[in-house]
Amino acid sequence: MIEALQFDFMRNALLAGLLASVICGIMGTLVVVSRIVFLSGGIAHAAYGGIGLSSFFGWPYLPGTIGFSVGAAMIMAAVSHRLKHRADTIIGVIWALGMAIGIILVDLTPGYNVDLMSYLFGSILAVPRSDLYVMVIVGAIMVGLTTYYYQDLVAMSYDEEFAQIRGVPVRRLYFGLIVMLAVAVVLVIQVVGLILVIALLTIPPFIVEKYAKSLFQMMVGASLLGAVFTVAGLWLSYRYNLTSGASIILVAGVVFFLSLAIDKLRIAGGPGTQTVS
Repeated sequence: MIEALQFDFMRNALLAGLLASVICGIMGTLVVVSRIVFLSGGIAHAAYGGIGLSSFFGWPYLPGTIGFSVGAAMIMAAVSHRLKHRADTIIGVIWALGMAIGIILVDLTPGYNVDLMSYLFGSILAVPRSDLYVMVIVGAIMVGLTTYYYQDLVAMSYDEEFAQIRGVPVRRLYFGLIVMLAVAVVLVIQVVGLILVIALLTIPPFIVEKYAKSLFQMMVGASLLGAVFTVAGLWLSYRYNLTSGASIILVAGVVFFLSLAIDKLRIAGGPGTQTVS
């Protein structure tokens, strides 16, 4: 792996993966504790509409996709906030409609069409340095906003009614969280693709949640674990000529199931197995 870092594209890929790990560590933790994994999946797949829109009109990928994704995310957030009993159905419709719009617009794009596989499974080896700067800026903004609103986010994530009683602007904070999530999803799509982005958002926080004593510890632990998955996945892809995004998620998935197995063994060897003297 060390010799691979002599190439610019590998250094960019490693930096993109590490930045994505920090972004996913922060946003993924909030997604898991706020129980909005399905909503984040809807945003990820609806983002394909933004990819198609950018391709059709010749816009830069990031602004076009972020704009479309934020719009779709606002609709999903409004629905999930007001009509919770129908949220999963409407999110599923927007999820499918966004992908359909994206595919049709890509089909209608004159000349060379975009490589669908690169967006479905990621193209971390092709992330340009300009996008790395964007990821640094967005990551810094997310860290700053999360730090500033940390106590409010903790209250909202664990008990929304209690947060409202405390005077937390829950509605405004919720919509702000969804906007950050939409931006994070678009950035991470470049690394692992829209099909696998939810895994990178949810697996590290899920594993760390059992050991973290606070939301902050969970964010830090998830970011570090995501970085380990990224480095290991990149090494596998370089060593065995595999797709990078899928390799990263493969490592994450293996560790996920190992953590479940360890939990079961721990429970099996718990107090229930002790003999009474």
